[in-house]
Amino acid sequence: MEYTYYLANASLTLRVVEHLLGTPRLPFMFMTVIHQIDGWVIRIKMNDAITPSDAEDFRAYMNELGVAYDPGIRVRMALWGLENGQSPIDVMRRYQVAIVSHGTPDREEIEAFRRQFVMGLGYCPETLA
Repeated sequence: MEYTYYLANASLTLRVVEHLLGTPRLPFMFMTVIHQIDGWVIRIKMNDAITPSDAEDFRAYMNELGVAYDPGIRVRMALWGLENGQSPIDVMRRYQVAIVSHGTPDREEIEAFRRQFVMGLGYCPETLA
């Protein structure tokens, strides 16, 4: 099972990370976080061992936070490259996307990205709130 969602801001993205890490019955393989100028794209790939009930509960949770997302070709190719073992740096260069995190969900990577982005701009845009 795979879930690709668009979220409006960093706080919602962090809530998803906390939910995944705090719910041991959700057997995720990896989570990819991409920042776009107008929001965040997250992709979560689950092991096939997830029960239908847990899958529906997780889908309902994600629908409360964001919207299911069908990425464009550039983001789709970036996600494919990451899943197939390409380094995030190579993928960012090739497809011009800002990969914040890939692998085990990591709150610190998202927080560090947010801090650096805000420091560089001098203000906090809505998507980083």
